Amino acid sequence: MLNSKWFLEQTTDHEGSFHSLEEIIYAGNTRYQHIEIVRIGSYGKCLVIDGKIQSSEVDEFIYHEALVHPTMLLADSCNKILIAGGGEGAVAREVLKHPSVSDVTIVDLDEIAVALSKQYLLQWHRGAFQDSRVRIFHEDARKFIERHTSKFDVIIVDLPEPSDGGPAFLLYTKEFYDSVYNCLNEGGAMVTQATSASVNNLKVFAAIVNTVKEAFPYVNPYVVNIPSFFAPWGFVLSSKKRDILSLSRQYIEDTLDRLTGELRFYDYETHQGMFSLPKYLRNALKQEDFVIKDSSPISFYPSLNRK
Repeated sequence: MLNSKWFLEQTTDHEGSFHSLEEIIYAGNTRYQHIEIVRIGSYGKCLVIDGKIQSSEVDEFIYHEALVHPTMLLADSCNKILIAGGGEGAVAREVLKHPSVSDVTIVDLDEIAVALSKQYLLQWHRGAFQDSRVRIFHEDARKFIERHTSKFDVIIVDLPEPSDGGPAFLLYTKEFYDSVYNCLNEGGAMVTQATSASVNNLKVFAAIVNTVKEAFPYVNPYVVNIPSFFAPWGFVLSSKKRDILSLSRQYIEDTLDRLTGELRFYDYETHQGMFSLPKYLRNALKQEDFVIKDSSPISFYPSLNRK
């Protein structure tokens, strides 16, 4: 954070963005990361981790609706849900809009970050942490998944980008996705956020897509524009049983009509656009052959010190 009225977010060695800084609500370190909650001119209250905007009050609904609802539509059932990460509570907020949900498990490593979200990010979670169906565990999501004996209908992976030495560095590997596959019911589905899909920064997104394809038979990458991220953002949806493009318009609209809360971003027309990738991106995905493994991980910030 700069000691002035401007907040500089450096996203790569070549790019960054300035935001007018109106208020520093909180700033401090946890065992795992540096957390700031600030108010900036264009996007209002924001959660900033290690100098990177994670979500803003103006557009967080775009990210969280895009992450959650296609996966919930794709799974055979949506009773038992696992959220890896999701400490702001907004993923749980969206999951709980589905009336069939009976059990939501959140596994977020950083207990302090979750406590700060409960205190300062009410617009994000809107009381989801207090719902009787929600349980929270503060531990490593990979270890939790690897040892878990019962299975989930949906697993939503909402973790920071992989960075050298960061807490999510080995949660984008083939070994991790194999564990996720084994932790899902036979009709289960998984989604992960998958970093920027910007035209000049495709390597990590394409590698994540390629790696998920090593673990799952049905894989659909998709992209959504998140204004506060200043880039199209990638997601990867996968299933044991079916392709998302096989779902009919009637099924999608009927399912969304049964939700208990309003959607501001996601509907059938938006759904079609999300999964219609531009040609340059389709070509980049065809050309990628790198598989991320524990022995050969990948970093979205290879030369930036995020701490």
